[in-house]
Amino acid sequence: MALADAAIVILAGGRATRFPGKLEAEFDGLPLLARVYENVRSVAPVVIAGRGDLSAALEARLDCPLVIDRWPDRGPLGGLVWACDAVHATRVFAVAGDAPHLTAGVLHTLASAWSDGDEALVPVHDARREPLAALYDRAALLREGSELLATQRSASMHALLDRLRTRTIEMNAMHFTNVNTADDLLRP
Repeated sequence: MALADAAIVILAGGRATRFPGKLEAEFDGLPLLARVYENVRSVAPVVIAGRGDLSAALEARLDCPLVIDRWPDRGPLGGLVWACDAVHATRVFAVAGDAPHLTAGVLHTLASAWSDGDEALVPVHDARREPLAALYDRAALLREGSELLATQRSASMHALLDRLRTRTIEMNAMHFTNVNTADDLLRP
């Protein structure tokens, strides 16, 4: 069931210096980015935030808009803020484009746990927050993320969480494994 007041931003704008071309690498029969897209697309409309350097073949597999980062090389926060400017949902799921085990079930769990007054609901496991698998109030994200980008060259997603009314929800670590090297494709 799709959520009416939410959108998903899949972040696909990193340089992937440890594994060039990783978003095109095959994972479970699909390019990695397409696997992530297929895993979450049933939850809400999807936007891909990236550098604009996806292959034509990969772009053809993704039935969603691609928003080119206005702030390239400003990390996930820059891509997320810029994409949120193009999205008009009340809440936004941030999803890493290299997290093939993140499922629609995780996003539904976050949506169900959302409470009035939340500005961010972030999965946590092993005392580690997962800001690139989290649910955000879009207006709060734009307000605080834009301020961070304007005042800090290396603004981070964790700095954003520190500025928002953030709650955490304990979840299984297996959902948040990401791919950074070719060997990571072999991990269960």
